[in-house]
Amino acid sequence: MGLLYYDWTYLVFMLPCFIISLICSARVKSTFSKYSQIQNSRRLSGAQAAHQLLSSKSVTGVRIEAVSGSLTDHFDPRSNVIRLSEPVYGQTTVAAVGVACHEAGHACQHAEGYIPNKIRSAIVPVANFGSKLSWIFLLVGMLLPAKYNFVITIGIVLFSASVLFTLITLPVEFNASSRALKIIKETGMLNEEEYDGAKKVLSAAAMTYVASAASAVAQLLRLLLIANSRNRR
Repeated sequence: MGLLYYDWTYLVFMLPCFIISLICSARVKSTFSKYSQIQNSRRLSGAQAAHQLLSSKSVTGVRIEAVSGSLTDHFDPRSNVIRLSEPVYGQTTVAAVGVACHEAGHACQHAEGYIPNKIRSAIVPVANFGSKLSWIFLLVGMLLPAKYNFVITIGIVLFSASVLFTLITLPVEFNASSRALKIIKETGMLNEEEYDGAKKVLSAAAMTYVASAASAVAQLLRLLLIANSRNRR
């Protein structure tokens, strides 16, 4: 009965999120691929677009480097470096400009001390610690008699830290995209049609973070339900 119960909670809480995550991942890949085939009229590369955005906001001291892979773009606040993937760094496509400017938006957040970004950075060590240890406590707790349910509670508390991280990531990512699109429009990096394409790329990418946060919250609710059921036995 226990195994069937856990399977039931997985089907209700996690399977829908898994399917949504797959859809979001497929959408971001297809949208990025589509607009990676369209050259922007100004022939701006991703690296040039990122540099232009930083200059427009008077943000200095940020290096822009190439990194291998696809959709591996990120801003590293520890070294103050924007790393752009191969399809973005030197490419003059609509997608490249959108993605590069998004990462430059993160660099601007870091330079300006954007509060949600500072909070996210502060909880990274706790979230990493929690995500690594939570499942050990949860699995051990499930194998122990009900009187040791406090072990499961510890696991849930630890897991909650990683859930908090995914939630605080949402405003950080949405704000970076908002900054990017605003500067793209103000500086005329892309024309109106190209701007719409860049917006679609960033919107598709944002939905992957929404799906990730939803999955984390659903998993937390599932764990709370399982723990509550054990406590009532």
